[in-house]
Amino acid sequence: MIKEFRQALREPRMRIVLFVPPVLQLILFGFAVNLDVSNASIAWMDLDRTAASADLRASFDASPTFTVNRVVSGETEVRELLDHGEVMAVVRVLAGFGKEVKRGRTSAVQVLVEGTNSNTASLVANYAGQIVGRFANQALQEQQRQRQVAFSIASGGPVNLSLPSLDVRQRVWFNPDLRSRNFFVPGVLVNIVALVTVMLTAMSIVREKEIGTMEQLMVTPIRPLELMLGKTLPFALIGMLQVTIMTVLALAVFRVPFRGNFLVLLACAALFLLTTLGSGLFISTISHTQQQAMMTFFFIFMPMFLLSGFAFPINSMPGLVQFVTYLNPLRYFMEIIRGIFLRGTGPSIFWPQILVLAVFGITILSASALRFRKKLD
Repeated sequence: MIKEFRQALREPRMRIVLFVPPVLQLILFGFAVNLDVSNASIAWMDLDRTAASADLRASFDASPTFTVNRVVSGETEVRELLDHGEVMAVVRVLAGFGKEVKRGRTSAVQVLVEGTNSNTASLVANYAGQIVGRFANQALQEQQRQRQVAFSIASGGPVNLSLPSLDVRQRVWFNPDLRSRNFFVPGVLVNIVALVTVMLTAMSIVREKEIGTMEQLMVTPIRPLELMLGKTLPFALIGMLQVTIMTVLALAVFRVPFRGNFLVLLACAALFLLTTLGSGLFISTISHTQQQAMMTFFFIFMPMFLLSGFAFPINSMPGLVQFVTYLNPLRYFMEIIRGIFLRGTGPSIFWPQILVLAVFGITILSASALRFRKKLD
């Protein structure tokens, strides 16, 4: 272990590689991976030009979600803006909009959305629909008030013409502001820890083979199990340190809520590291060069990353793919860490994930250790 720590930390570039890239990746992905829509640029096409259409335009201007930065008057301009991706949507108010609203009839507002990014397009369409819906409700209430005044004058007394309504009150638990960053940053932490620990473990052992020092280690009195522990424990400690550093960054930089127990997080991270270190050890046994280890690592890690539930909901995947995700250790630690951060849950809630993670870790590490011993023998 002392030899491995010296070899990993004696070179300034290696010290930078161990800690600076994970921190930069967390900060970069934390800011970049964001599904919230704000200040979305839209174009306005008013074919009615009445007070009603002006009021609707004011509703969009007052929204923090949209910024009306273009006003168009023809279909050709609309097509060019959408083709070039200069705006995310075009709101088109049709002729006769003001008259229909004044008469209490159904009137149409068309929202043309640039749908290259389906998730962003869905959010933009929903937000635009909410603004138009609020405007319609306000217009309906104003018409109801005017009718009530008219009937009161005609009858010589107050008349109640109020219609029954439903008062819908929403309350979002765990993430009241619906900040996507609260969801993604813990997931970024999981992926970075997995990436660093698997790659470092695999590269460390393969490097010994590549430069010819593995034979020197084999002729020493050290046993295979001791050699394996000496190679993996330093990176386990580095992984735990990275979990601590990135948790602090998630709280200090991104203001992600942390409602759980930090010691429980470290304990679960230790179980997860059994899996990642075992995977790195396995890669080292089937690779002869660092280039082979790197290619094998990316071949294994990319499917694990995509099927972990980091960005894509697992329950939206096809049934066969959902079954495959049960074999992915990243899925379980992803659920655990998001539960600790956002829900504040403990082992009494996610003990099944802890149990599966422990089984995966012990199985993978044991199988890799046996293969490692066999290769040494």
